[in-house]
Amino acid sequence: ISLNMRFCNTLIKFYQLILFNISLVLYFVFGGYMYNLVSLFMGALISVMIMANGTLSAPAGNYGALVIIHVIGLFGIIGVMLVVKAPLKYKQGIPLYLYSGGAIGVFTVLFNSISYSGLGVSLPLGLSLFGQLLTALIIDHFGLFNMKKIRLAKKKFIGLAIILSGIIVMAAL
Repeated sequence: ISLNMRFCNTLIKFYQLILFNISLVLYFVFGGYMYNLVSLFMGALISVMIMANGTLSAPAGNYGALVIIHVIGLFGIIGVMLVVKAPLKYKQGIPLYLYSGGAIGVFTVLFNSISYSGLGVSLPLGLSLFGQLLTALIIDHFGLFNMKKIRLAKKKFIGLAIILSGIIVMAAL
């Protein structure tokens, strides 16, 4: 048992070192663009996630798949937290609406799984991104949820129109 524990600890330290070095390389090579690259990678992961979750919903059902997905996600983040030795922090006085992200995540996965069967991956993703952008613009413009107010510029409407026209073309073809 002692040998296995030493091996596991060595493996964990090795992975920590690799992750640290990768993050350093990304930071120094890409500088300020690192967050853009991570966001681009996140978009690719979401596309794969929608496909995997939607496909899992066929044999497991929408609600069964939802439970499986979130249990695996829970164990996954617990594993990550153990590897990077991140403590679970809790602060009192956090507004209750900030905890709604978990419920919103559940409904996002559920609705993606439901729409995947009829629309595929690209159309639900395009529509959800349009909904995200529209909601983000409203939150920014009015400074909702104690966010800094960022007024709508006319050029943002042009961008929204281009995105919406792309969604219309995707839906029509």
